[in-house]
Amino acid sequence: MICSLTDLKDKDIINICNGENLGYADDIRLDTRTAAVTGLILYGKPRYFGMFGAREKSVITYEQIRLIGKDVILVSLEKSPDLFNINKL
Repeated sequence: MICSLTDLKDKDIINICNGENLGYADDIRLDTRTAAVTGLILYGKPRYFGMFGAREKSVITYEQIRLIGKDVILVSLEKSPDLFNINKL
């Protein structure tokens, strides 16, 4: 299946380890040398109606993606996505 970034942004991202809906892909990580997609970036969700800022950005690597379907993207995250800080990668 060939998807555009717009198509990916419309799909729910579901963690198959705990059934949590992580939201939608906000951006992609791209290796400019090989033109390969290396992951999906999720911007932090607002905390307490936005009064306390947003959570950290997180990255789901290509290896963690199990399936990109018509309506959802299934990923396998053993840890909470908040632990995958984009600044650490």
